[in-house]
Amino acid sequence: MENLKDSKNLAIEIARILDKKKAQDVRVLKVEDLTVLTDYFVIASGSSTTQVAALADEVDYTLSQQGVKPYNTEGFDSKNWVLLDYGSVIVHVFVPNTRTYYDLEHLWADGQPVDISAYLTPDGE
Repeated sequence: MENLKDSKNLAIEIARILDKKKAQDVRVLKVEDLTVLTDYFVIASGSSTTQVAALADEVDYTLSQQGVKPYNTEGFDSKNWVLLDYGSVIVHVFVPNTRTYYDLEHLWADGQPVDISAYLTPDGE
Protein backbone atom coordinates (compact mmCIF):
# COMPACT_ATOMS: atom_id res chain seq x y z
CA MET A 1 0.00 0.00 0.00
CA GLU A 2 1.53 3.27 -1.08
CA ASN A 3 0.71 5.95 1.49
CA LEU A 4 0.71 4.59 5.03
CA LYS A 5 0.65 8.13 6.45
CA ASP A 6 -3.00 8.30 5.36
CA SER A 7 -5.02 6.76 8.19
CA LYS A 8 -7.50 4.93 5.94
CA ASN A 9 -4.71 3.36 3.87
CA LEU A 10 -2.92 2.36 7.07
CA ALA A 11 -6.08 0.75 8.46
CA ILE A 12 -6.63 -1.18 5.23
CA GLU A 13 -3.00 -2.32 5.14
CA ILE A 14 -3.29 -3.56 8.73
CA ALA A 15 -6.47 -5.45 7.84
CA ARG A 16 -4.64 -7.06 4.90
CA ILE A 17 -1.73 -8.11 7.11
CA LEU A 18 -4.10 -9.65 9.65
CA ASP A 19 -6.06 -11.42 6.92
CA LYS A 20 -2.91 -12.91 5.36
CA LYS A 21 -2.01 -14.32 8.80
CA LYS A 22 -5.48 -15.96 9.03
CA ALA A 23 -7.10 -13.59 11.52
CA GLN A 24 -10.81 -14.14 11.99
CA ASP A 25 -13.57 -11.58 11.47
CA VAL A 26 -11.37 -8.61 10.55
CA ARG A 27 -13.26 -5.31 10.75
CA VAL A 28 -12.36 -1.67 10.21
CA LEU A 29 -14.42 1.06 11.87
CA LYS A 30 -14.10 4.75 11.05
CA VAL A 31 -14.49 6.55 14.39
CA GLU A 32 -12.86 9.92 13.66
CA ASP A 33 -16.18 11.76 14.03
CA LEU A 34 -16.80 10.13 17.43
CA THR A 35 -13.50 10.59 19.27
CA VAL A 36 -10.30 12.59 19.20
CA LEU A 37 -8.32 9.47 20.13
CA THR A 38 -8.01 7.98 16.65
CA ASP A 39 -9.49 7.86 13.16
CA TYR A 40 -9.92 4.09 12.74
CA PHE A 41 -10.18 0.92 14.76
CA VAL A 42 -9.05 -2.35 13.23
CA ILE A 43 -10.58 -5.25 15.14
CA ALA A 44 -9.74 -8.93 14.63
CA SER A 45 -9.71 -12.25 16.45
CA GLY A 46 -7.21 -15.04 16.76
CA SER A 47 -8.22 -18.57 17.67
CA SER A 48 -5.83 -18.73 20.65
CA THR A 49 -3.52 -16.54 22.72
CA THR A 50 -0.64 -17.86 20.61
CA GLN A 51 -2.32 -16.73 17.39
CA VAL A 52 -3.28 -13.36 18.91
CA ALA A 53 0.39 -12.74 19.73
CA ALA A 54 1.48 -13.90 16.26
CA LEU A 55 -1.06 -11.61 14.57
CA ALA A 56 0.03 -8.58 16.58
CA ASP A 57 3.71 -9.42 16.02
CA GLU A 58 3.12 -9.68 12.26
CA VAL A 59 1.44 -6.27 12.11
CA ASP A 60 4.24 -4.73 14.16
CA TYR A 61 7.00 -6.40 12.12
CA THR A 62 5.51 -5.75 8.67
CA LEU A 63 4.78 -2.10 9.35
CA SER A 64 8.13 -1.49 11.04
CA GLN A 65 9.80 -2.78 7.85
CA GLN A 66 8.02 0.12 6.13
CA GLY A 67 9.11 2.63 8.77
CA VAL A 68 5.81 2.68 10.68
CA LYS A 69 6.12 1.91 14.38
CA PRO A 70 3.41 1.87 17.05
CA TYR A 71 3.37 4.63 19.65
CA ASN A 72 2.38 2.09 22.27
CA THR A 73 1.45 -1.56 22.68
CA GLU A 74 -0.58 -3.26 25.40
CA GLY A 75 -1.57 -6.81 26.23
CA PHE A 76 1.41 -8.85 25.06
CA ASP A 77 1.67 -10.34 28.56
CA SER A 78 -1.81 -11.89 28.65
CA LYS A 79 -2.39 -12.13 24.88
CA ASN A 80 -6.16 -12.13 25.40
CA TRP A 81 -6.42 -8.62 23.94
CA VAL A 82 -3.41 -7.03 22.27
CA LEU A 83 -3.63 -3.37 21.34
CA LEU A 84 -1.28 -1.61 18.92
CA ASP A 85 -1.59 2.20 18.85
CA TYR A 86 -0.48 3.80 15.59
CA GLY A 87 -2.02 7.17 16.46
CA SER A 88 -4.55 7.50 13.67
CA VAL A 89 -5.26 3.74 13.77
CA ILE A 90 -5.68 1.55 16.83
CA VAL A 91 -5.49 -2.21 16.33
CA HIS A 92 -7.35 -4.59 18.65
CA VAL A 93 -6.60 -8.32 18.40
CA PHE A 94 -8.66 -10.55 20.68
CA VAL A 95 -9.26 -14.15 21.57
CA PRO A 96 -12.95 -14.78 20.73
CA ASN A 97 -14.41 -14.80 24.26
CA THR A 98 -12.61 -11.56 25.19
CA ARG A 99 -13.83 -9.92 21.97
CA THR A 100 -17.38 -10.99 22.77
CA TYR A 101 -17.08 -9.71 26.35
CA TYR A 102 -15.83 -6.22 25.41
CA ASP A 103 -17.93 -6.03 22.20
CA LEU A 104 -16.18 -3.00 20.72
CA GLU A 105 -18.30 -3.19 17.59
CA HIS A 106 -21.41 -2.60 19.72
CA LEU A 107 -19.72 -0.02 21.96
CA TRP A 108 -18.64 1.94 18.88
CA ALA A 109 -21.79 1.14 16.85
CA ASP A 110 -22.03 4.77 15.71
CA GLY A 111 -18.72 4.28 13.89
CA GLN A 112 -18.82 3.80 10.15
CA PRO A 113 -17.87 0.29 9.00
CA VAL A 114 -15.34 0.35 6.15
CA ASP A 115 -15.87 -2.19 3.37
CA ILE A 116 -12.55 -4.01 3.19
CA SER A 117 -13.79 -7.07 1.29
CA ALA A 118 -11.87 -6.08 -1.86
CA TYR A 119 -8.60 -6.19 0.09
CA LEU A 120 -9.07 -9.54 1.83
CA THR A 121 -8.56 -13.09 0.65
CA PRO A 122 -11.85 -14.62 -0.57
CA ASP A 123 -13.21 -17.38 1.68
CA GLY A 124 -11.76 -20.79 0.93
CA GLU A 125 -8.49 -19.58 -0.55
